[in-house]
Amino acid sequence: MKQYDYLIVGAGLFGATFAQRMAEAGKTCLVVERRGHIAGNAYTEERDGITVHVYGPHLFHTNDWRIWTYVNRFATFNGYHHQVQATTRDMGVVSLPINLHTLHALFGITTPEQARAYLNRVQVRDATADNAEEWCLRTIGWKLYDVIVKGYTIKQWGRHPRELPASIIKRLPIRLNWDNRYFSDRYEGIPVEGYTRMVERMLCGVDVDLGVDFIKYKAELRPLARKLVYSGPIDELFGYDAGRLDYRSIRIEHERIEMPDWQGIGQMNYTGLDVEWTRIVEPKHFAPGLRLPHTVISREYSVSDGLPYYPIGDAINTALAAAYQQRAIAAGYLVGGRLGRYVYYNMDQVIGMALAMADRELRGAS
Repeated sequence: MKQYDYLIVGAGLFGATFAQRMAEAGKTCLVVERRGHIAGNAYTEERDGITVHVYGPHLFHTNDWRIWTYVNRFATFNGYHHQVQATTRDMGVVSLPINLHTLHALFGITTPEQARAYLNRVQVRDATADNAEEWCLRTIGWKLYDVIVKGYTIKQWGRHPRELPASIIKRLPIRLNWDNRYFSDRYEGIPVEGYTRMVERMLCGVDVDLGVDFIKYKAELRPLARKLVYSGPIDELFGYDAGRLDYRSIRIEHERIEMPDWQGIGQMNYTGLDVEWTRIVEPKHFAPGLRLPHTVISREYSVSDGLPYYPIGDAINTALAAAYQQRAIAAGYLVGGRLGRYVYYNMDQVIGMALAMADRELRGAS
């Protein structure tokens, strides 16, 4: 039976990056993946000539030159810059994140100075910023919170914003200019051939077994390698014996539509509770210049059951996750990724984490 230096659980971006780096350094790796495909939730596939993000949109962006150089070894990025609009309950369509386009549409504001004056006037000074609602009130006031944040957050997380940590909302920037880009990082784009092909190249030469449930076959799999690298749900690794961590999941309905353009943008959010879905993604817009007589849209519904997508990082869950991670460290496991760390990382952060972990391993082995 073949022996490996590393058994890597999960063929998503974390597992693939770690495996690639270690294999390049001459280490042997076996990657096992529960699903029947690589690339994790970044998995893409071609449908009717359109690269569809099967588990929801993945937009790569980073300010880290090392990470940008690394991913460009395995994919050509198209330079797409993500933009988002939001359909509100009774105020029409506005731009996200909040910027002068948003403030002009809602309040007629046209200059940065007017925007600053408006925010200074509406901010709730005695809000504590201890939860998502309080942070919004302290930052953007009641109206913007009610129109843009409140309903969407309730749908997305299944909880009222006052029950959620402020960190969930802080990811959304506030700009006092006309910049409509969703991200402000220096480097941004989507692989021309999709993320699945990118991860295929990363795993070239690495042994990969798909459709293998590590938790179910742990007794047989663990002896195959000197070290375990785990990127699955950290609570599942220990059989949930101290309790389950809370996540939100997504149900996605993909639909082909016989028209060249459905909504005129890659992502339209729906902030009102009167609409069941949270957003509609049209991945055709992720490939600028693509000309087809049809399109595909993906309606997203936030649900409580299903694949774990978004960690609910409140105090109770964060403490439980930390306890599980300490047990993993004590057992000598290497743990990373969104699910392993129970943190909603961006894609570049996951890749950076895997590269850093691989570098530490290689320094320790030298």
